[in-house]
Amino acid sequence: MKKTMLGGLLAFASILLLNACTLGTKTYPNTPVKGVVEDGSKETFLKVPNATVWLIPAADVAAMGKTPIEIRKNARNDEPLEDNLAANRDRYLNAKTNGNGEFSFADVPGGKYFVYVEPANDTYLPGGDKSRIALGTDELGAAPLLIKISGNIPANATYIGSTKCIECHEEQQHFTKTLHRLGISVIGKPGKLQDYSRFPDFNKGLNKLMAGTKFWFHGYDKTRSFDKYQISTKAPADASSVSFTATFYKDSDGILKFRSENARDPKDPPRIYPVEMTYGGGVYKQRYLVRVGANLFPFVQFNQDGDDAYADRSRKQWRDYHADWFFNEETRKLANPPQAKSFDKECASCHYNGYSLTKTAAGDYIAGSANDFKGEIDIDGNGKLNEINIGCETCHGPGSAHDKAKEIDMPATIVSPNKLAAERASMICGQCHSRPQGHLKNDQPVNAANRMMLPGTSRNEFLNQFTTREDAAPKDYWPDQLHSKSHHQQYTDFIKSSKYRNGNRLVACSDCHDTHDAKFPHQLKADSSKPESCTNCHKGNTDLKKHLADKSKCTVAPEKITCSDCHNTKTMQTGAGFGKGLIGKDGKNYWMNDITSHLYDVPRKDNKGVKDVESGKAMPIPYTKACGAACHDTKNF
Repeated sequence: MKKTMLGGLLAFASILLLNACTLGTKTYPNTPVKGVVEDGSKETFLKVPNATVWLIPAADVAAMGKTPIEIRKNARNDEPLEDNLAANRDRYLNAKTNGNGEFSFADVPGGKYFVYVEPANDTYLPGGDKSRIALGTDELGAAPLLIKISGNIPANATYIGSTKCIECHEEQQHFTKTLHRLGISVIGKPGKLQDYSRFPDFNKGLNKLMAGTKFWFHGYDKTRSFDKYQISTKAPADASSVSFTATFYKDSDGILKFRSENARDPKDPPRIYPVEMTYGGGVYKQRYLVRVGANLFPFVQFNQDGDDAYADRSRKQWRDYHADWFFNEETRKLANPPQAKSFDKECASCHYNGYSLTKTAAGDYIAGSANDFKGEIDIDGNGKLNEINIGCETCHGPGSAHDKAKEIDMPATIVSPNKLAAERASMICGQCHSRPQGHLKNDQPVNAANRMMLPGTSRNEFLNQFTTREDAAPKDYWPDQLHSKSHHQQYTDFIKSSKYRNGNRLVACSDCHDTHDAKFPHQLKADSSKPESCTNCHKGNTDLKKHLADKSKCTVAPEKITCSDCHNTKTMQTGAGFGKGLIGKDGKNYWMNDITSHLYDVPRKDNKGVKDVESGKAMPIPYTKACGAACHDTKNF
């Protein structure tokens, strides 16, 4: 869907460029520009004819970055290249490729431009590998441009599973060590595409359950969300506050189970449930998927960094996760979870490779995913193992056509995210690292057919076809309605940052994160504890001592802190967080959370999410987390 935008400031910026003015002080020459558009590698590629090569003025993108981003369908400024092109097609320079994929511009006015390719049909996806960095006309005219564009997924393509992909792409075998592959595990039966060697404490919580653990669920509070009960491994002093207990044990058949018992009504028969899978475990938390009839339901959360000494129930070692589905406070009876709240329907879409969903006549929701003989489990009962974790095709698209194509045609039948414009590449991650609601009226971003978007989909098409609410609700933000409070909202933050919209380099998630490997935590390409993780791009800030002095008048030794201490505040919590931060003279404690904000700003202590907020409930900021002690004396807060 095309979107329109008021010209105004953007048009003015382009006029400056057309008169050889620039972003900054450098003057750029007018120049002829030529090049070629191809689709593949050096060895296997086809020239792409009839494509339109657009020159999008960097000044227009920079001007858009100064406007408040619109988080809505058909927004005019949430896709930096596509929205600018939609508004200015009649005045942007463009050239068509000939039968050999060649294009040329006779005379390009001096300035900086993003080079954007629009294919003639849906065989290819728009963008190209030259669309992310603004190039001056001195660079554009220095030598012929070689632009690589991504293929698209043929309409009849189907999922074939990651094992088939790795047979040819052996160099990506280490993908099996990423947390995207390890998210869901069958207890006692790790999949053949799951390598846990980098996470020795992955099943720290599971091991406690296998050894035998009894939980008391007490202190019911209906105003809370998923943790309405306090949970403890010892009977609370007030026995009357206990609703029910759950005892985990390894049965004689080797299967982990738990027995629920009604503490309010001893005549209510106990119930026994098998625990089939773990959900998470690599960082911060692990939950447990319980089989109830045809469906799976998450139950109980283990926080790796939890401490029972903390009064906050969300930061203890164990946390309730929807125990209210297993006990009815109104009837005071044990209960089975509601079918409509199954993991298949509420959660699985962002985990399963090739997710599908079927509702049976009995009211059960049965999720399906790609068949793979090295998969984790036969989840849909068709006699074949399935991939119930993110696979190659989650980011590259269903691979059947690619697998069967002639070598020369292969690049055109699969999505190559690094050849997409940054806004489309980031959308692949963003569909799950944000909090829209899909057509099931929950956090699963699925369309009316209960399918996830294909990689390469534009943000606007995603919002129109796969969401009924574009992003997080007000409660998922801190009171400033800017910084995310709930987890898996990294993309929610990121699109508001200057990295997403600017006139120099349009950043995609994969610029910092390695989607295929996990050498550093969170699949980062560089060690975030070292300044090089940022200064490799921010070359003007390699002198951290000067940067600190210029920005904050700070004289602390640079080796005591790193860029992320200030620019990547952990405003969100998914596990227990990292404990207590510093306590100011007002007695307020600022907890350290565990999920990084991707706004890259430095939230201030006078932010309405911090200033005058009840002790222990304020948004974490750089000045109040423990590492801030290197710079700031909390007694002055």
